[in-house]
Amino acid sequence: MAIDPAELKGRKLGRALTKMGKITREQVHEALTIQKTRKVPIGQLLVELGYCTERDVAEALAGQAGMAYISLADAEFSDDTIEAIGAETVQAYQVVPVEFSSAGRKLKIAMKSPDNFRAVDDLRLLMGFSVEAVVADSAEIDAVIAKHYATRESVTDVVQELASNSKFQSLAAGGGSIDLDAVMEMAGDNQVIKLLNLVLLQAIKDRASDIHFEPFEKEFKMRYRIDGVLYEMVPPPQHLGPAITSRVKVMANLDIAERRLPQDGRIELQVGGNPVDLRVAVLPTMWGESVVMRVLDRANVSLELDRVGFREDDLAKFRRLIAKPNGIVIVTGPTGSGKTTTLYAALSSLNEIGTKILTAEDPVEYDIDGLCQCQVNEDANTTFGRLLRSFLRQDPDIILVGEIRDLETAQIAVQASLTGHLVLSTLHTNDAPSSIIRLADLGLEPFLLTATIEGIVAQRLVRTICTKCKVEYTPKEEELLELALTPEDVKGRVFFRGAGCDNCTNSGYRGRMALFEIMEMDDTLRDLVMKEASTNVLREHSRRNGMRSLRECGLMGIYEGQTTIDEVVRETISEE
Repeated sequence: MAIDPAELKGRKLGRALTKMGKITREQVHEALTIQKTRKVPIGQLLVELGYCTERDVAEALAGQAGMAYISLADAEFSDDTIEAIGAETVQAYQVVPVEFSSAGRKLKIAMKSPDNFRAVDDLRLLMGFSVEAVVADSAEIDAVIAKHYATRESVTDVVQELASNSKFQSLAAGGGSIDLDAVMEMAGDNQVIKLLNLVLLQAIKDRASDIHFEPFEKEFKMRYRIDGVLYEMVPPPQHLGPAITSRVKVMANLDIAERRLPQDGRIELQVGGNPVDLRVAVLPTMWGESVVMRVLDRANVSLELDRVGFREDDLAKFRRLIAKPNGIVIVTGPTGSGKTTTLYAALSSLNEIGTKILTAEDPVEYDIDGLCQCQVNEDANTTFGRLLRSFLRQDPDIILVGEIRDLETAQIAVQASLTGHLVLSTLHTNDAPSSIIRLADLGLEPFLLTATIEGIVAQRLVRTICTKCKVEYTPKEEELLELALTPEDVKGRVFFRGAGCDNCTNSGYRGRMALFEIMEMDDTLRDLVMKEASTNVLREHSRRNGMRSLRECGLMGIYEGQTTIDEVVRETISEE
């Protein structure tokens, strides 16, 4: 018998099935008795006992959530309904549109499980529609996807559609006055929404770290950064720039009318069951607003210390550094070198019930249970320095400072270290020894550096060779000279590179590996710092003391067939 889902909402599964007339109370009690010895869902037990079907259980679960259960077996779909959601979106969220009203901006979707509530929230954000969800059989949904979305729409297809749409011509790029109503209309256009969704989903699928939307005098570019290298996508027509930028600003809850000041925002999505955060930065330029979206896909980031990429001996050194009760440990390198990931992995390994950990970050990239994470907000005068002063009154054991940018932050970090705290932080320098000079340049006295610094870790990321198209080759003498090597030095060694294939988008590389340079402070090194020795002197002593340089770490990666000469030369400097 047909039951109104409202009558089943909030009921236990057994009661819902009884209300639907599928089973009896006695059968529920029998299943509950068995469940005491077998820790499996009661729905599974009822199906195993033959009292109801999997479809009955699915319908009851939908009713529990107050959702209708429908059949798609003989359903007819209009072209407008099918085109309401792009193929990439359908595949990512495993939902299909069943009803669509463009006039009322209303969309009804069928999904496989009532637990997929994030799909509803994300589609509201992505599409800008009022979304209603119902539940349908998984096999029926798969059949609809296979029938109507087998041929996936590409970014190129949507760009070609948009190129012929004249209504966007009024939004010419530039900083002149614009009609806000027109901007809002363009930002909500179905084709613009479809294009942006395709770009986002493709970026996440290709493991891109950044998406760039860049206006220029005569063109509008879209680029991905994959494994540290930018790749250009099919550029949309220039006049679409303001519409795309405005759509991003709507999704990130930014001021769509403000086009002369930089803005920062955040978009949270759930793609393929994985949480994905997008950090949005909008920057006004001469020819319009440049937008960069940083993709923080937690599924692609390992926060376990033994999976960051340390070699066995370097991992032992790093664990020794972060196990100290007090002092400062610094991870240094340029933007995008993996410093934050290394520090998060360190904090994860130190995150125990008996340890109080406070972090000051700009911005907070990943939420970690057990850490008290604080966001720097310059507008509210919540600076690194101000947060650190407050931290010292919170009785922490470990403090993370997102970045030491100025003397005030450096001084408070030193104070925290001297009063019994372990401080982890980052710097932007070329290698580990030059970090000492950088801190001295900020204004820290040498005696404070020697009293607090326990170790400095320099880090770089180099692309790894694609395993699908990896081939042997003999490097030219000019390539070897880049690493200060001669043919005699590499005699008997085998070198590899990627030939290029679909797996690596013909780049020859897929994924990245980390190179590390770990400088541990000892008494001799502290004496050299007190005497204000040069970076070269500090480096030479550290290498004699067992420090492996970034270049040496890169050479080991080359000899092991993990990366190439070009990558190591690009990311490291010669110590000579």
